Amino acid sequence: MKTQSPDTQQDTCINPIESGALTVAGARNRILSTIQALAESEIIPLKESLGRILGESLCAPFDVPPWDNSAMDGYAVRSQDLPNAKQCRLTVVGTAMAGRPFNGEVLAGQCVRIMTGAMIPHDCDTIIMQEQAIREGDVITIGAGHSGGQHVRRAGGDLAAGHGVLSAGRHITPADLGVLASLGIAQVTVTRRPRIAFFSTGDELRPIDQALDAGAIYDSNRYALYGMLQQTGVEAVGLDIVPDNREALRLALTQAADADAVITTGGVSVGDADFVRDVLAELGEVHFWKVGVKPGRPFAFGRIGRAWFFGLPGNPVSTMVTYYQFVQPALRRLMGEDVHPPLQFKVTCVTALNKSPGRMEFQRGILETNAAGETVVRSSGGQASNILSSMSEANCFIVLPAEWGDVPAGTLVEVQPFPGL
Repeated sequence: MKTQSPDTQQDTCINPIESGALTVAGARNRILSTIQALAESEIIPLKESLGRILGESLCAPFDVPPWDNSAMDGYAVRSQDLPNAKQCRLTVVGTAMAGRPFNGEVLAGQCVRIMTGAMIPHDCDTIIMQEQAIREGDVITIGAGHSGGQHVRRAGGDLAAGHGVLSAGRHITPADLGVLASLGIAQVTVTRRPRIAFFSTGDELRPIDQALDAGAIYDSNRYALYGMLQQTGVEAVGLDIVPDNREALRLALTQAADADAVITTGGVSVGDADFVRDVLAELGEVHFWKVGVKPGRPFAFGRIGRAWFFGLPGNPVSTMVTYYQFVQPALRRLMGEDVHPPLQFKVTCVTALNKSPGRMEFQRGILETNAAGETVVRSSGGQASNILSSMSEANCFIVLPAEWGDVPAGTLVEVQPFPGL
């Protein structure tokens, strides 16, 4: 498919980015440069450490593997006995199994039957695959063409003693559990899970176990936010819905401020019932509150007491966009994790996208493989900030620069896969 550029790019000679708003990268950098990792750590069993952040760097206490072993089922031989031409015959003097080594002596003209993973006998240094040997009784015949040291896994070939294995700040994966187990490490030091208090604001919101009255909606943000916090690996503390009332908001923020961070949804815009930014300024400090992002322009970052504060917009997709772009990196930094820019790469977008210049947009998309075997992306549906169903269908964001306008089908675009994809 031919790659095109959005036609509107040619008509944007002046900078269309909204004045007074931070860029997405600028807002993320300001947050990350402000937040420091928690100092507290704890020691937990290895099997409970999946998804936690490693609190100290670890080195290998011994070689892995700890001894030379066979990469194949076959025969362990001395390289001096390999035939230079034609073939030779060797006498089998024993067997080496995984966990049951052969401890005898191997003399000239002798060999040992060996299984994959078994320790190589002291006098041997080469493995002959069983398919390349003909055995008759206790004698094997092998041909030419072998090289000394073949099919041998050397001691320390995976990890050498004293070699750095995992660094502090690493998000522990299933493979990491296996690596640490191979070193006999039964406990690890991890950073404390941050305690995150969160609540939604709005007179229209109802808990999902109550019937809806006229003009009311269910509090979907609470559940989406809880899921994202769980996925991030923090301790999530959900508080009650807070009505659009300045005093109620002041009380809720004061009570939540003993957490490591506070997240609210709704009330950060400039409407008559939006009090979050003003109350935060009274009780703490506002670092910034406007970012050139769509959806999610009214986003507040600051501090209240000892807690970092993140005020997210009330529309459900805006909540999720601002969480992934700003809050999740911040919480990972708080946990002590090494934070890197989100993974992005370019693919062809097979659907046309509507966009107005002015803000960087995170549209919802579906990454897939087409009939030609190419990775492409398409829109997952309606892009209004209240359409949560298209967020549920999506598996990535389509990241459109602020200066772009409408995007024709066939355009090469940046995509950002969702966490865990």
